[in-house]
Amino acid sequence: MRIFIFFAQDNTGGGHNHLDDHRGIAGSHDHTNYTYSKKAFPVLSLDYHHIQVPFEISLWVLLASLMKLGFHLIPRLSSIVPESCLLIVVGLLVGGLIKLAGEDVPPVLDSNLFFLCLLPPIILDAGYFLPIRPFMENIGTILMFAVVGTLWNAFFVGGLLYAVCQIEGTYLSQVELLPCLLFGSIISAVDPVAVLAVFEEIHINELLHILVFGESLLNDAVTVVLYHLFEEYSGAGEVTPMDVVLGVICFLIVSLGGIAVGAIYGILAAFTSRFTSHTRVIEPLFVFVYSYMAYLSAEMFHLSGIMALIACGAVMRPYVEANISHKSHTTVKYFLKMWSSVSETLIFIFLGVATVAGPHAWNWTFVSVTVILCLVSRVIGVVGLTFIINKFRIVKLTTKDQFIVAYGGLRGAIAFSLGYLLDKDHFPMRTMFLTAIITEIFFTVFVQGMTIKPLVDLLAVKKKQEAKRSINEEIHTQFLDHLLTGIEDICGHYGHHHWKDKLNRFNKKYIKKCLIAGERYKEPQLIAFYHKMEFKQAIELVESGGGVKLPSAVPSNIQPKKLPPPVAERALPQFTKGREEEIRKILRSNLQKTRQRLRSYNRHTLVADPFEDGWNDFILKKQRLIELEKKVRPADSPSLVKPD
Repeated sequence: MRIFIFFAQDNTGGGHNHLDDHRGIAGSHDHTNYTYSKKAFPVLSLDYHHIQVPFEISLWVLLASLMKLGFHLIPRLSSIVPESCLLIVVGLLVGGLIKLAGEDVPPVLDSNLFFLCLLPPIILDAGYFLPIRPFMENIGTILMFAVVGTLWNAFFVGGLLYAVCQIEGTYLSQVELLPCLLFGSIISAVDPVAVLAVFEEIHINELLHILVFGESLLNDAVTVVLYHLFEEYSGAGEVTPMDVVLGVICFLIVSLGGIAVGAIYGILAAFTSRFTSHTRVIEPLFVFVYSYMAYLSAEMFHLSGIMALIACGAVMRPYVEANISHKSHTTVKYFLKMWSSVSETLIFIFLGVATVAGPHAWNWTFVSVTVILCLVSRVIGVVGLTFIINKFRIVKLTTKDQFIVAYGGLRGAIAFSLGYLLDKDHFPMRTMFLTAIITEIFFTVFVQGMTIKPLVDLLAVKKKQEAKRSINEEIHTQFLDHLLTGIEDICGHYGHHHWKDKLNRFNKKYIKKCLIAGERYKEPQLIAFYHKMEFKQAIELVESGGGVKLPSAVPSNIQPKKLPPPVAERALPQFTKGREEEIRKILRSNLQKTRQRLRSYNRHTLVADPFEDGWNDFILKKQRLIELEKKVRPADSPSLVKPD
């Protein structure tokens, strides 16, 4: 559509093409005179189709940002209703307005758009800032919930749904077992986007947050394998034992392959950041590009893209942050937070729009049984697995913790996108599946998401305590790590702390030397943490004005270049660069020496000390001589043995 506004109108003859114009200019053999038609010059033109796609994307992003801004401007509303619920309502309203205008609702939540554009920023933000220590300390519990729990939910929901569909009167007898199991694998996985949106608002304690969020990240491999397995064999009608074995092998390849791809790209990003000291402006770009390449490479081979992003972010962060400047670190941090926040907002708005777009096939029996079975299977799975897990945990999961983990199993847009990918020809019940998935998402986000915060307050569940890390806390943490490692070595037990210490030694000896530029790889962890805290406090001091109140006559936008030091302040001694470097080397070589390998203690194979028996005999003879002297000597006679 193009509209022109003209300021001149030519009435001279026209109707010939540009070839005729050129002939008129160059002349012809018969010297015929051609008349030229003067076209009016367009002053203003409108061509919406030319910019339609980027313009509509900008409108969606602007709408999402305004909705997020308005949500936080009303604190009373945000304390009652989760942000995700309001965003879905906004999507429903937008979709309804588009339908009332007589237009077709666009398929905004397309699977390619979701998996390739909207999901990666959220997962990268979660992986890059993942708290490694609590995650690794609870990795066994997280894997139990993510692998065994997801398998249990998928087969429990799919199997019982098939049994319900075979009951007469439900009019669902045409639904077969494998499609039901496929639906169970789609609906059983906990969604990381929904968990992040709800759990960050209720400020739950770190243990419960990492358990539920870690489960939502790691169950991606199970969901991918089950989805492709049941989708592949739904047409065949049966699954052989060999297919089950191949499914287990596929799960290992999908999960471990995704981690390997992410780790490789993370190491490449860290190695590249070694050489960016002269071009600081492109440092953040390597973090984003390498991470996205890891996700795309994993998806290309049908590996777990989510696990690839998590591994890439977790591997690259300690080395990249040691190489890049503080400004680049700030850019990475805030750009990731902004990108993930906008993607999360768009996902929930698009869920509402896609709900209005339809089509839907409502079946009361199928939908209601799906919601009930998802809730029941989640509760049974968490309680049963926790009973086993608590036998091996030092810090047990209480009944309140189990309730929050079970109640926090939210579903989201990943389930909807997987259902949207199903082929209508192979799965004639696809529309009914999508309707049931949307209903389950709405139930978990609205009902469970809105009531989990009052339940946390009612049960007095421990919440997250915002406390800044101190150098004292870091010293004691490292001391306890070394102490527990030493105890494991003495006992001859190769436990968690032993292998953690082995990995740290290998990291310091080989990996840091290759991935960290300059001499910073030699810097002990405690000193590096102290430098980071010192720099952060200096920035806070500058931002707060340095604690010095400026005179009222000085404008607020003018800062004095240098304030004179107090008279009573004691001048610090000045060191030359060589002397300062010498002190640093002394501190590095003498502070926090790594312990030497000690022989493991075992009471059955304990090697005797060659001097131990002789020393014991000497002490025993000395004691007997003193006792004998006390018995035979008079009270006033001097002692024959000198006391020690």
